[in-house]
Amino acid sequence: MNNAIEVENLTKYYDKFLAVDHVNFTVKQGEIFGFLGPNGAGKTTTQRMLTTLLTPTEGRILINGHDLARDSYPAKQQIGLVPEESNVYTELTAWDNLMFTASIYRVPRGERAKRAQELLETFGLWEKRAIKAENFSKGMRRRLSIAMAIIHKPSLLFLDEPTPGLDTQSIRAIWKLIRSMNAEGTTVFVTTHQIEEANQLCDRVAIISHGKIAAIDTPERLKANFRRAQSVEVAFEGEMAEKSPGLESMPGVTTQVKVGDKLRLYTDDPSALLPRIVQYAESHALRIVSLNTLGPSLEDVFLEITGGQVGIVTNEIQENNPRRKGMGGRK
Repeated sequence: MNNAIEVENLTKYYDKFLAVDHVNFTVKQGEIFGFLGPNGAGKTTTQRMLTTLLTPTEGRILINGHDLARDSYPAKQQIGLVPEESNVYTELTAWDNLMFTASIYRVPRGERAKRAQELLETFGLWEKRAIKAENFSKGMRRRLSIAMAIIHKPSLLFLDEPTPGLDTQSIRAIWKLIRSMNAEGTTVFVTTHQIEEANQLCDRVAIISHGKIAAIDTPERLKANFRRAQSVEVAFEGEMAEKSPGLESMPGVTTQVKVGDKLRLYTDDPSALLPRIVQYAESHALRIVSLNTLGPSLEDVFLEITGGQVGIVTNEIQENNPRRKGMGGRK
């Protein structure tokens, strides 16, 4: 398979500060590639160099075989960019935003209206085409921003933090749109710090930390390499369940974290821990409401690689986490 992006020794200094440190990776044509990292890791700087908004200090970038330093124009024609902040013109209607963007991208005059209608219908905005974008919700502006980025039918789409701050329905709608565009052949490069977003969308994920690529692989392979981040999650009935003293000192438990009404116990050996929890419940006259074993999540991998604390989770990730299993189950 040919590569949509090839990056060799990409480096960026801001004065004496090294923001991106000799980065190397490739993105295959037709894949959804996630670029994941904490704030300040260098992911946005990297994307800005990939989209010609920033000049590298060192290194080489090829976009569909075109060297950005020597042959940038044909590469730019094949790129669509959705910045972190939606770049819609709020004083213009949805229709006028698309027509203006089409003219900038030099879409032939005879095709602009047809493409604009197709995109507005696809993105659920056709009935709102004559309304100014200033009256749109954040999710509607985001969809319009994506439509503007692809009206010239780019082969490579860059998305910078596509969903932060959006409601669940808008997030799901944008994920569906990204998958649909990818299914039609568009290569997608997603820069994000939303771990579950990368897990749900991406064929492969690169994790960048302190300006360096720390890992690149599929989400499932990354998780498989971190079996030590396995855990057992238990919920007890009754008031004592809020405290459950002694669980954190149980043999085999490395970390205990409260997750909603449940306790998550990280361990290297979930199968050995399960009977101990059952014995604990019996000795404390507690009724077990649920007991699950969990494999490592992409979040656990991310925290291990970037030096964070495994076990610190967000409510959003918990609500959308699909990896739960029944009692004794394992992934």
